[in-house]
Amino acid sequence: MKKILLSSFLLSLVACSSPPSVPDDSGDKQTPSTIDVTAPLQVPALDQLQDTQERPLKGKYIPVTYAALPGWNEEDMALAWKAFVNNCKGLMRPISGGLVLPARAAPVIWQPVCKAAQEAAFDTADAAAIRAFFEEHLQPWRVADETGQPAQNTVTGYYEPLITGSRQQTGQYQWPLYHTPNDLLTIDLGAIYPELAGKRIRGKLSGKRIVPYDTRSEIAANTDRQPPVIVWADDPVEAFFLQIQGSGRVELPDGKMIRLAYDDHNGHDYRSIGQWLINEGELSASQASMQNIKRWAQENPDRVQTLLNVNPAMVFFKEEAIADKSLGPKGAYGIPLINERAIAVDPEYVPLGSPVFLVSQSPDGKPLRRLTLAQDTGAAIKGAARADYYWGFGEQAGTLAGRMKQAGSMWILWPRNAGKPSAR
Repeated sequence: MKKILLSSFLLSLVACSSPPSVPDDSGDKQTPSTIDVTAPLQVPALDQLQDTQERPLKGKYIPVTYAALPGWNEEDMALAWKAFVNNCKGLMRPISGGLVLPARAAPVIWQPVCKAAQEAAFDTADAAAIRAFFEEHLQPWRVADETGQPAQNTVTGYYEPLITGSRQQTGQYQWPLYHTPNDLLTIDLGAIYPELAGKRIRGKLSGKRIVPYDTRSEIAANTDRQPPVIVWADDPVEAFFLQIQGSGRVELPDGKMIRLAYDDHNGHDYRSIGQWLINEGELSASQASMQNIKRWAQENPDRVQTLLNVNPAMVFFKEEAIADKSLGPKGAYGIPLINERAIAVDPEYVPLGSPVFLVSQSPDGKPLRRLTLAQDTGAAIKGAARADYYWGFGEQAGTLAGRMKQAGSMWILWPRNAGKPSAR
C-alpha cells in the first residue's frame, strides 16, 4: 500500500528503525498495469505469456502434505476462493514495458492453475469442492530459513485509516499531504546492474549531479518549492500515521470520500517520533501510543513541526476514487487488498502473488489459520516467514493492527509439478 506498512503501533512509534509502511526498494509499488477485480477472470494462452529467468530465493522450502497445515480443514473456503481468483488476475498479468515486479511468481507456471480456476463450475458455497481444487492443483511448501530449519517469525498487522481533510488550506485544515513532486528522480539500479534488479534510489538534480531528495523538514521549510498538495488534514499526527500506513481514506467537508494511495517517497529512512518523545522525557515508553502523541501535539502546538521533522522520510500520494468500499488499497502487487486475506512478505523468501497458508494468533489469542495472498511488501518486513497481516479499513481494523505482534509460520501453495517455489 503498504506501501507504507504498519507492523504495530508500538513498533512504528518506538522500536522501528525503518518504517514498516514505507516500501523497500525491492517492493516498489510501481506496477505494470492496474487490476480490475470486478471483471471476470480471463486467462491468456501460454504463448501470450512471457517467462523470465528464474531467480533464486534466500529461503529453503520443505514439501509437506495438507495434513501438516494446522486448521486447513476448518478454513472458510468461499472467502479463500474469492481472494484466490482475484489474485489470479495479477498472476496472469503479462509482464510488459520492461518492468518486472520483484520476486514475482512466473505467470507461465501459474497459467494451468488459473485456467482451471477460470473453468471451475462448482458452487462457491461448496467448501469441499474448493478445498479439493487447491489440494489437486497446489503443493504446500513449508517456508524454512537459510539453514533449512522450519521458520517461525513475527506476524504484525496493518490497516487503512480514515482522516478528515479539505481541498483548501483553511481553518483547522493546515497539514498537507502531497502529490509526488515533479523533480523527484527514481533511479532503477537494475537497469544498470542486473544483480540489483528491483533496487531503486531516489534523489534530485543539482547541476549535473544527483543528490538526495529533500527531507521532511526541508520540504516544510521551502515553501516556494513544495510539492503540490492533494488535501490538507485537520490533525498532524493522523496525517503522519496515514503516511506510515502508506494509504488511507480522507473524508472531505462535503462528505465525499477519497483514497490517498502510495505513489512514491523521498528516499530517506524512517525515524520514530515516539522514540524522540521518550528520549526528550516527554513521554514514557508505556505512554508512546498514537492517542498520547496526539494529546502531546495538542498541548504543544508550537513544537509539532519539530516533532514531525524528527522523521526525515516523506511519503507522496496519488488520489484514487473508491469504487468498492469493501476493498482496500492496491498493495505492491497491484491487487486491491481484501480484508484478512492479504499479507506483506519479504519477496526474497516469498514470491509476490503466491498463495500462503499463514498460521499465527489473533491479538485476542485465538488461532489465526488463514489462506492469504502475498500481495504487499514493507521495509520492516524482512526474513523467512515474516508477515504483515492486512486487517482492513477503519477504527476496529486499526485497533487489531495495533495489537498484532504474534509468532507465525507459513506454507507457500505452489503449482504441482513446477518444482519448489522460485522467483522471476
